[in-house]
Amino acid sequence: MAQKIKVLIVDDSALIRQMLTSILSNDPAIEVVGAAPDALKAREMIKRLNPDVVTLDIEMPKMNGIDFLRKIMTLRPMPVVMISTLTQNGANITLQALEIGAVDFVAKPQQDVQRNLEDKAKEITDKVKAAAGARIRPLEEIDSDHAAQNKVAPLVNSGGDKNIVVFGASTGGVEAIRTVLSRLPSNMPPIFIVQHMPKQFTTTFAKRLDKLCAMDVHEAEDYMVAKAGHVYLAPGDKHLRVARSKGELVCRLVDGNPVSGHIPSVDVLFDSVCHVSPTETIGVMLSGMGRDGAESMLKLKQAGAYNVGQDEASCVVYGMPKAAFERGAVHKQVDIKKIADELISLCDSNGEASE
Repeated sequence: MAQKIKVLIVDDSALIRQMLTSILSNDPAIEVVGAAPDALKAREMIKRLNPDVVTLDIEMPKMNGIDFLRKIMTLRPMPVVMISTLTQNGANITLQALEIGAVDFVAKPQQDVQRNLEDKAKEITDKVKAAAGARIRPLEEIDSDHAAQNKVAPLVNSGGDKNIVVFGASTGGVEAIRTVLSRLPSNMPPIFIVQHMPKQFTTTFAKRLDKLCAMDVHEAEDYMVAKAGHVYLAPGDKHLRVARSKGELVCRLVDGNPVSGHIPSVDVLFDSVCHVSPTETIGVMLSGMGRDGAESMLKLKQAGAYNVGQDEASCVVYGMPKAAFERGAVHKQVDIKKIADELISLCDSNGEASE
């Protein structure tokens, strides 16, 4: 029998500690080894209990979750899943936590917390399990990467045969997307992105990316005309499709049920460009849990697109890129720090994908 995943819960609410303990203990693969009301107690329990995963509240007395996360990722890097509120401020702080090195987050509603957390039981256990197998980097390595992400010169020979770029990402995708976009020039073809996260978080994520990148980053709106030099992020509550309207590429936002388990869905985005200009498209699959996008990425490849997958060594969770690669949908697997160069080569009219 496989060894159970040892989890430490850190939250100042006794109710939340009790509920998370109950939810996680119901999974036979997980053992809750302790629950701490604050960071100081948690620090002692981490040393004593040696957990595999920590769930960490953001707003706590004595030391907040962000400060404590920085200490964890500096002194004892380990998988952390943040428990954050569904508010604008909660979204900002959560994205900061993901940039520091947290693997993932669970959005905690402010009202009727008990019922809503119970509804999220599968999401919570799935994210803890994924975190247990995640690749964790120390904070100094992450900070070094952030410092290296500088604005780059525009494409010298824009106007190659690749005029659409589509990204799919989930767990680990926030940092992966940041890493790629911050290394791209201002005159890249339009980029469309699906990152699995709630609506409140995609709005904030788009704004954070816009400050970091040479390209202009937007949360997509229905019938927004897509232009070179712009990035369009799917809202967290709608599917994003690429379409043509009056000869122009546009974003189409679609209500509907989850596809491949998600709204927005990578499969929906990738499938849409199969019907627009697949031979002009580059598909990119980044770190994520599950299989969303694998089937439609194969369709893209068969229709003439060129597809890049993040390689296993640089993924936080090698789930979605692995599923696409094993399906035969990926032309080339690339380290996250080199994907931008790959895209630049493909979009430069004098360039080609590197070997």
